[in-house]
Amino acid sequence: YICSIHTTFITTSRMQNDAGENVDLYIPRKCSYSNRILGANDFGAVQINVANIDPVTGLYTKSYSTYAVSGFIRGHSEGDEALTALVKKNDANN
Repeated sequence: YICSIHTTFITTSRMQNDAGENVDLYIPRKCSYSNRILGANDFGAVQINVANIDPVTGLYTKSYSTYAVSGFIRGHSEGDEALTALVKKNDANN
Protein backbone atom coordinates (compact mmCIF):
# COMPACT_ATOMS: atom_id res chain seq x y z
CA TYR A 1 0.00 0.00 0.00
CA ILE A 2 1.42 3.31 -1.09
CA CYS A 3 0.55 6.54 0.66
CA SER A 4 1.16 9.80 -1.07
CA ILE A 5 0.80 13.24 0.44
CA HIS A 6 -0.18 16.17 -1.69
CA THR A 7 0.20 19.70 -0.45
CA THR A 8 -1.99 22.42 -1.77
CA PHE A 9 -1.17 26.08 -1.46
CA ILE A 10 -4.17 28.34 -1.24
CA THR A 11 -3.55 31.86 -2.37
CA THR A 12 -5.94 34.51 -1.25
CA SER A 13 -6.58 37.31 -3.65
CA ARG A 14 -7.73 40.63 -2.34
CA MET A 15 -9.86 43.09 -4.19
CA GLN A 16 -8.16 46.43 -4.83
CA ASN A 17 -9.57 49.79 -5.83
CA ASP A 18 -8.07 52.14 -8.44
CA ALA A 19 -5.64 53.59 -5.88
CA GLY A 20 -4.24 50.11 -5.16
CA GLU A 21 -5.70 49.93 -1.63
CA ASN A 22 -7.09 46.60 -0.42
CA VAL A 23 -10.86 46.67 0.03
CA ASP A 24 -13.21 44.01 1.34
CA LEU A 25 -15.63 42.30 -1.00
CA TYR A 26 -18.56 42.45 1.43
CA ILE A 27 -19.18 44.82 4.30
CA PRO A 28 -22.19 43.74 6.35
CA ARG A 29 -24.73 46.30 7.51
CA LYS A 30 -26.18 46.48 11.01
CA CYS A 31 -29.75 47.05 12.06
CA SER A 32 -30.06 50.64 13.26
CA TYR A 33 -32.56 49.62 15.95
CA SER A 34 -31.25 46.34 17.39
CA ASN A 35 -27.60 46.43 16.20
CA ARG A 36 -28.01 42.94 14.70
CA ILE A 37 -25.77 42.21 11.73
CA LEU A 38 -27.79 42.04 8.52
CA GLY A 39 -26.51 38.96 6.77
CA ALA A 40 -26.48 38.46 3.03
CA ASN A 41 -29.48 36.10 3.34
CA ASP A 42 -31.66 38.46 5.40
CA PHE A 43 -34.16 39.08 2.62
CA GLY A 44 -36.61 40.78 4.99
CA ALA A 45 -34.20 43.58 5.85
CA VAL A 46 -34.81 47.05 4.44
CA GLN A 47 -32.82 50.25 4.22
CA ILE A 48 -34.88 53.44 4.31
CA ASN A 49 -33.83 57.03 3.61
CA VAL A 50 -35.81 59.58 5.64
CA ALA A 51 -35.70 63.20 4.45
CA ASN A 52 -34.31 65.87 6.77
CA ILE A 53 -36.66 68.83 7.09
CA ASP A 54 -35.75 72.38 8.09
CA PRO A 55 -37.69 73.04 11.34
CA VAL A 56 -38.23 76.73 10.54
CA THR A 57 -39.41 76.56 6.93
CA GLY A 58 -40.63 72.96 6.82
CA LEU A 59 -38.78 72.42 3.53
CA TYR A 60 -36.61 69.51 2.47
CA THR A 61 -32.92 70.31 3.09
CA LYS A 62 -31.68 68.00 0.28
CA SER A 63 -30.17 65.63 2.83
CA TYR A 64 -31.47 62.47 4.43
CA SER A 65 -30.80 60.00 7.23
CA THR A 66 -30.42 56.33 6.38
CA TYR A 67 -31.83 53.59 8.62
CA ALA A 68 -31.55 49.82 8.23
CA VAL A 69 -34.15 47.56 9.86
CA SER A 70 -33.57 43.81 10.12
CA GLY A 71 -35.97 41.17 8.90
CA PHE A 72 -36.24 39.88 12.48
CA ILE A 73 -37.68 43.22 13.69
CA ARG A 74 -40.01 43.44 10.68
CA GLY A 75 -41.07 39.81 11.14
CA HIS A 76 -42.19 40.56 14.68
CA SER A 77 -44.29 43.52 13.45
CA GLU A 78 -42.05 46.07 15.15
CA GLY A 79 -40.73 47.80 12.03
CA ASP A 80 -42.93 50.88 12.35
CA GLU A 81 -42.10 51.22 16.06
CA ALA A 82 -38.38 50.88 15.32
CA LEU A 83 -38.41 53.46 12.53
CA THR A 84 -40.42 55.92 14.64
CA ALA A 85 -38.01 55.54 17.58
CA LEU A 86 -34.97 56.03 15.32
CA VAL A 87 -36.39 59.17 13.71
CA LYS A 88 -37.37 60.64 17.09
CA LYS A 89 -33.89 59.89 18.48
CA ASN A 90 -32.27 61.56 15.47
CA ASP A 91 -34.65 64.52 15.78
CA ALA A 92 -33.73 65.01 19.47
CA ASN A 93 -30.00 64.98 18.63
CA ASN A 94 -30.35 67.72 16.01
